Amino acid sequence: MKNISKKNWVLYIVTFLVIVIGDQLTKILVSSSMMLGQSQAIIDNFFYYTYSHNQGAAWGMLSGHISLFVVVSLAAAIFMFYYFSKTTKAQRLTRYGIVLTFAGLVGNLTDRLYFGYVRDFIDFIIFGYDFPIFNIADMAVVIGVGLIILEIIFEDYINGKKKIRD
Repeated sequence: MKNISKKNWVLYIVTFLVIVIGDQLTKILVSSSMMLGQSQAIIDNFFYYTYSHNQGAAWGMLSGHISLFVVVSLAAAIFMFYYFSKTTKAQRLTRYGIVLTFAGLVGNLTDRLYFGYVRDFIDFIIFGYDFPIFNIADMAVVIGVGLIILEIIFEDYINGKKKIRD
């Protein structure tokens, strides 16, 4: 991690803090102003704030297994630190993706440890499908993993191009 500039460290730390604090503040706002199950239309038939509790993983899978989620989260955090430390200066998307994913992990792990469930509130209906309710931490994880995947695809593309030219 020696090859990370002060400017990038500041960017990573600020990003992490904005995600974790923003996630927790929005969850506090929703949980203190809405009753569980209450829904408020933002854009009718498309976007709602719907306050819910998720005791499982994505789509409520493995509901009620908080110990498993805590152990998996801690293992994932260790892996993320290790993987981040092995990245190179050129792997900007991967580094930023790990920061976003880690921030999302911390946001949801905080809820699991403090409440025993994750507070969700962002609710979309897309082409008639009521997408599972999620939160800012969930978005950070999805965007972070997406950035890592893009970097992997991009690296393969560049490496492939170099091989063709050689």
